[in-house]
Amino acid sequence: MTEPCSEAGCDRSAAVRLHVPWADERLVCTAHARVLARQDGVVAEPLGDADWE
Repeated sequence: MTEPCSEAGCDRSAAVRLHVPWADERLVCTAHARVLARQDGVVAEPLGDADWE
């Protein structure tokens, strides 16, 4: 089972966990991860099958 992207108005499935030092972790789609991970300190971790078990 997959989670939806946590960004408002997005209907894609989450594929990346973003570790954001100044906020909570977020599960986002690849499109949002590409933009958000450019911020200093943000770490993008691709989700694998084990994350959904």
